[in-house]
Amino acid sequence: MNDPKRKESPIFGRTHDFIMWLLPHTMNFPRSQRFVLTRRLQDAALDFQERIIEAALNRGAQQAQHLHQADLTLAKVRYYLRLSHELGWLKPGQYAHASRMVTEIGKLLGGWRNPKPQTAKTAG
Repeated sequence: MNDPKRKESPIFGRTHDFIMWLLPHTMNFPRSQRFVLTRRLQDAALDFQERIIEAALNRGAQQAQHLHQADLTLAKVRYYLRLSHELGWLKPGQYAHASRMVTEIGKLLGGWRNPKPQTAKTAG
């Protein structure tokens, strides 16, 4: 049973926000690239979201595998964004904004993949 009070991890909201920003911006890429780089970038972003959803629905080794796949997919997103910027399809401000969003998502993913160990508090 789903508990409505359960707090969703911020990675899901940040990823959603990134995709909502990305999709309309990629529609401004040259028409000739709609089925090449535009599609690869959009697919990588959506694939990343699928990987984290799959990770959330699994535990143990399966979860670790989905998180690893999510990390690989996020690396593709970073590359496609950089390439889009270098080709002049993302303005410097847009690229900077997208990079900040992806960096934050990457940090959240890293925290999920490698949680900090709990330290025991001592009574003093």
